[in-house]
Amino acid sequence: MLHYVYIFLLLLVAELLYFRIAKKCNIIDKPNARSSHSRIVLSGGGVIFVFGLWLWAAFFGAAYPWFLAAVTLIAVVSFLDDVRSLPESVRLVAQFVAMGLMCYQLDMLHWEMWWWVIVALVVCVGASNIINFMDGINGITAGYALASLVPIYLQNRELCFVEQSLVQTVILADVVFCFYNFRPKGKARCFAGDVGSIGIAFILLFLIGRLVIQTFDVTYLIFLLVYGVDGCLTIVHRIMLHENLGEAHRKHAYQLMANELKIGHVKVSLFYMCLQLIVSLGFIFLVPNTQLAHWIYLFGAMLVLSVAYVVFKKKYYHLHEEYLHQLENKKNEYETYRN
Repeated sequence: MLHYVYIFLLLLVAELLYFRIAKKCNIIDKPNARSSHSRIVLSGGGVIFVFGLWLWAAFFGAAYPWFLAAVTLIAVVSFLDDVRSLPESVRLVAQFVAMGLMCYQLDMLHWEMWWWVIVALVVCVGASNIINFMDGINGITAGYALASLVPIYLQNRELCFVEQSLVQTVILADVVFCFYNFRPKGKARCFAGDVGSIGIAFILLFLIGRLVIQTFDVTYLIFLLVYGVDGCLTIVHRIMLHENLGEAHRKHAYQLMANELKIGHVKVSLFYMCLQLIVSLGFIFLVPNTQLAHWIYLFGAMLVLSVAYVVFKKKYYHLHEEYLHQLENKKNEYETYRN
């Protein structure tokens, strides 16, 4: 138990030291027309998740060295992208290499599993980017990560698919990050940055991957279902609008809540967190432990969330269109004034 006290204190010190470095090196997130915040905030505070992994390895031993290498690689590349934007090709190559290292750690790199590896690489790289895209308001990444880690912790107590000390250390890192990020709009000390959102995405995917491989049950991806529905349906919506998927936007459901409906960041983040917890805990405690029951629950939850997303967008998306129209008018007025 004392180990966790030391880890928690060291994580607090590490985060505060990072704030000093970020201020000195001007590692900041400047608001723009697509942002959900209105003031300059330190970025990259999510590096605490990687610090947590290193501390876990120092205290408990590096039981998963290739996983640690994968998260470190992707964290370094993502941090450099936070400081100075990198080409998309560099980020994608780094993500696929890191995911390859993680597949090796999961003992998936066998010829007879080649098609599973390809599917896992595509799905996991896509999932990590969706988690990154969803990082747009205070507390949502920290809160949602906790909502995924809690059911993983509960399942691990029963199934022992990963070192419990790893899960507990990541939870401690998330709690530290919550303290500085899970705050009302304009009061966050730091943002996660790509280093944080991509880093925690890889950690969650590794933990869930261990669970899936041990149980041969892919329905445990339900621990990321709420993000998955919002992220995937928003991508579909943008494709229907013929938009460039690489450009920043404010079309996620949580962004409509925070920006157009003026719901507080903390409330929106708590809503996503509680919704994922309800779905996950229902899956663990209410559903019979059979493949059929798991699939029925997964598709049922997916259907309910998808319908709710579509109804919400149909009712409130016009507010975002009005915002875009006002933005275009202001841009035209500025161009006219310059000319």
